[in-house]
Amino acid sequence: MKDIFTPLAAATPIQPDDQKKLIPTWIQSRDDLNVAEEDNIAGGLAWAHRRKLKPLAVATDAFSRKLHKAMFGKVWNWAGEYRRVELDGIGVPRWQIAVRSAELFDQFHYWIESKTFPPDEIAVRFHHQLVFLHAYTNGNGRHSRMMGDLLIESLGGKPFTWGSGNLQDDTGALRKFYIASLKKADNGDITDLLAFARS
Repeated sequence: MKDIFTPLAAATPIQPDDQKKLIPTWIQSRDDLNVAEEDNIAGGLAWAHRRKLKPLAVATDAFSRKLHKAMFGKVWNWAGEYRRVELDGIGVPRWQIAVRSAELFDQFHYWIESKTFPPDEIAVRFHHQLVFLHAYTNGNGRHSRMMGDLLIESLGGKPFTWGSGNLQDDTGALRKFYIASLKKADNGDITDLLAFARS
């Protein structure tokens, strides 16, 4: 059983002050937290699927924040709110989040409307840019993968498989490859991430 604050490889660290922001009082370990979050995330996906979304509705800051709250709002009281802390080497500076989010969603509206890339590539680039932004205190990877899935579905495609495994496994080769693919995408090469999304 891992302590809730045990750092995980290439994951957003949970700060000790965040324990005060947990809603369920029974969470004592990382395993407990994972169970609570997985249940909440399933509810968030059901919430999103009830909306029959169009692509331009998915690619908005308002929807992004509502989805994050739907995914994590039963576990964390900061769900759906921009992070208020700086993360060492992860994400943009917190004071840039609002502006960079607006730019990101404007860019994707243009790409969707002008069909700049094939649908899969637009959705994977969308996922990558949301991860790069790292707008939330935690859950950014899971949130951005769901955003990518919802966007590709709204564009008429099937949800991604994201390596067909458990990306929460912090020691697995699958997660290591995913993180390496994200870093490669940070440098402008999306090919590995695009292939991983459909593997």
